[in-house]
Amino acid sequence: MAQATAEIATLAGGCFWCLEAVYDQVKGVQSVESGYIGGQMAAPTYEQVCGGRTGHAEAVRVTFDPQVVTYRDLLNVFFVIHDPTTLNRQGNDSGTQYRSGIFYHSPEQKQIAQEVIAAVTQERLYPNPIVTAVVPASQWFEAESYHQEYFARNPSQGYCTYVVGPKVAKFRQRFAPLLKA
Repeated sequence: MAQATAEIATLAGGCFWCLEAVYDQVKGVQSVESGYIGGQMAAPTYEQVCGGRTGHAEAVRVTFDPQVVTYRDLLNVFFVIHDPTTLNRQGNDSGTQYRSGIFYHSPEQKQIAQEVIAAVTQERLYPNPIVTAVVPASQWFEAESYHQEYFARNPSQGYCTYVVGPKVAKFRQRFAPLLKA
């Protein structure tokens, strides 16, 4: 009998609602949690992070089964559902809290992240250079409960309709083989 395994991927790519909504639909993903990482303050609030005073990024912590979906697969999705070429900005959201970042949990994750960035760069998927930071995972702070599963609970909210929904649709079209049944 195969032993169940789980790994964690921590990714920042602008608003965490967008990333959570996509990764919730990936087969092999066991859970997705919105939160904050990479800052200097203990237990930051959403208002503090959005104010740009804590140094944290809005991020998701993805718990996944690597026997079903690989870390590389998760990163390939990551580089399609956000713009990794805009420093501290995603669309109209600007500030360091919206930076693009991969927070690795092992030397293997760091290597895979660097390989994926090199491949995306070589493929010229974007006209501008990738600015995604690849840094060690630091202390994680779970976001407030009203941020968890935000898109699933609020699909008709304006931001969800105009920003999150199109990213989910793009993922579903481009990565159909990775969709949960």
